[in-house]
Amino acid sequence: MPELPEVEVVRRGLERWVAGRTVDAVEVLHPRAVRRHPAGAVDFAARLAGRTIGVPQRRGKYLWLPLEGRDLSVLGHLGMSGQLLVQPEDAPDEKHLRIRLRFKDDAGTELRFIDQRTFGGLSLHDTSADGLPDVIAHIARDPLDPLFDEDAYHRALRAKRTTVKRALLDQSLISGVGNIYADEALWRSRLHYERPTSALTRPRSTELLGHVRDVMNAALAVGGTSFDSLYVNVNGESGYFDRSLDAYGREDEPCRRCGAAIRRRPWMNRSSYFCPRCQRPPRLAS
Repeated sequence: MPELPEVEVVRRGLERWVAGRTVDAVEVLHPRAVRRHPAGAVDFAARLAGRTIGVPQRRGKYLWLPLEGRDLSVLGHLGMSGQLLVQPEDAPDEKHLRIRLRFKDDAGTELRFIDQRTFGGLSLHDTSADGLPDVIAHIARDPLDPLFDEDAYHRALRAKRTTVKRALLDQSLISGVGNIYADEALWRSRLHYERPTSALTRPRSTELLGHVRDVMNAALAVGGTSFDSLYVNVNGESGYFDRSLDAYGREDEPCRRCGAAIRRRPWMNRSSYFCPRCQRPPRLAS
């Protein structure tokens, strides 16, 4: 699933091409694309028509379009294969086009939501006092957020009875980090994914947080990570940070630091990639 860099790339594109435009009409082509909007497709389209889109926002992996003049937002769930594309109005419909937003201007482009696997969708939500859609009010700030509370993060990390990778993926503790960038940050930190968080010193957790930020900023600079055609920006272009990955997806390839073969292990219905020499597993308590 897309992580912070991929979602931020989409947000920046929407800010350029969609912010300030007024919706003329909404066409819902598949009911599953609005299943998180309980009132249904007709209500979704009617409430969105005539509204002006504000500056797109993001927290962690979550993306939303505020509607000007109302405490209401369109929350985008990209899921496994969702795409928000800005396309010419006369461009042929994509095979998996689910929702179309037309605008009241002569720019000649429209916003399309495409989703091959129909796990994602769009939905309307009330906006909380701090500007978030109410359904994601529990999501923590992400490490690139200027208001991210490092002291609170370090205290919570030490207090949790868990392992370091589980903590990185806990969106109530730190948002935006998924499997790819967790493995990359842990490789850079020389930390095994099963290291208990209670054993991390403040300097060690500070170093890890720095690597999380570094790897995300590096991914942002090249448009995120695209392993297939599903992860694209609003113009349909793929990122290429996958060429720079040091751990994730590199099973049996040599570690770029020590030369040992990168290993992959099943982990929470996912996989963890690590160097067995640089990232020693923790010793089991006797």
